[in-house]
Amino acid sequence: MTVAARLSPQPWMTAPESRVVFDALAAGGADARFVGGCVRDAWLGRPVKDIDIATHAPPERVIELLTAAGIRVIPTGLAHGTVTALCGGKPYEITTLRRDVETFGRHARVEFTDDWVEDAARRDLTMNALSCTPDGAVYDPFGGLADLAAGRVRFVGAARRRIEEDVLRLLRFFRFHAHYGRGEPDGEALEACREMAPRLPTLSGERMRSELFRLLTASCAAAVWRLMMGQGVMEHLLPDAGNTIRLQRLVDVEHDLTLAPDPTRRLAAVLDCDVAGALRAAETLRLSNQERDRLLMLAEPPVAVMPADDRRSLRKALYRVGDAGRFADLLLMAAAKLDGPLDIGALRTALAVGDDLSSLRLPVAGRDLLALGLPRGPKLGETLRRIEDWWIAEDFQPDHEACIAMARSLTAE
Repeated sequence: MTVAARLSPQPWMTAPESRVVFDALAAGGADARFVGGCVRDAWLGRPVKDIDIATHAPPERVIELLTAAGIRVIPTGLAHGTVTALCGGKPYEITTLRRDVETFGRHARVEFTDDWVEDAARRDLTMNALSCTPDGAVYDPFGGLADLAAGRVRFVGAARRRIEEDVLRLLRFFRFHAHYGRGEPDGEALEACREMAPRLPTLSGERMRSELFRLLTASCAAAVWRLMMGQGVMEHLLPDAGNTIRLQRLVDVEHDLTLAPDPTRRLAAVLDCDVAGALRAAETLRLSNQERDRLLMLAEPPVAVMPADDRRSLRKALYRVGDAGRFADLLLMAAAKLDGPLDIGALRTALAVGDDLSSLRLPVAGRDLLALGLPRGPKLGETLRRIEDWWIAEDFQPDHEACIAMARSLTAE
């Protein structure tokens, strides 16, 4: 395999920690390269998150070489040739070159090899099959650089076969198209996705959630979601998730407010169903309790709130919700549901009301009423509720003394 291009030095490539890891492997004669996403994103000038390394040395030898250099090693996946090196507080996942002997879903029976092309052939997409030496020599056995330049997401080899090996690759295709694709998607891949979509329910909810949430963070999430619907993918996955107009509007609102994309909120936007449907979606994707609760709250809002509401009404809604984050969720979803034009300034002002939450605390409690001589029991709770209703009606302005005065007047009735 010949060098396809040169990658200019990157901070993560030249970092002392990276040099220590590569020097440790080279000391034992192990050939090693950066692989996968770090090479892909560096080539595009995007931030690099995880650093993966491949080597022809077997995992036991990798552990031996790293340990000899004083590097801590965690055997994260020895059966599949993977260890994690911790150097200077940074994790480096190091995997021995492999070839598939047998594939079955997420797992595969593999054999170690010293053939870089065989290992690259295991990758799902051409843009993920890139590798790079520490000095920047990029190897590209399947045309990944050309695909990156064209914004073309393409499988390594036959698309249907790659999806048959692991149907999660169907969702990965759309996720990568959302983040890296431009123009018309690869026709062979779309055909394979249509044919293999009925197998999606065999995936675990956690794996589906991971891919869909990553897809939903893309700026073109709504367009790719529509593409998935058009290919019959969503009917096998989330049949109630078809409101791409509302999803696009939420994406636009988040962009206008420079908010980070929120996949849970975006999922709530694309779902077009009641709270029972939202619960089905949460169960399908095995959402966390917190994610599920947010989804259900947005499907059936506890209070009605609109960006154009006056400050008094907004403060009342904030108090009833009791959480600034959920208050923001409700406002943003309400903005996404608007049919007409949105006053982004009014929405920004409404969201700022969430900063008032710490001041919206009822100045009296049950112990204050007990101190006034009110006995424990239903009357105490009823009196406290009446004080609270009056305090809210007064826009939360009465202080402790005023609330005590109201309590005395109520107990005198």
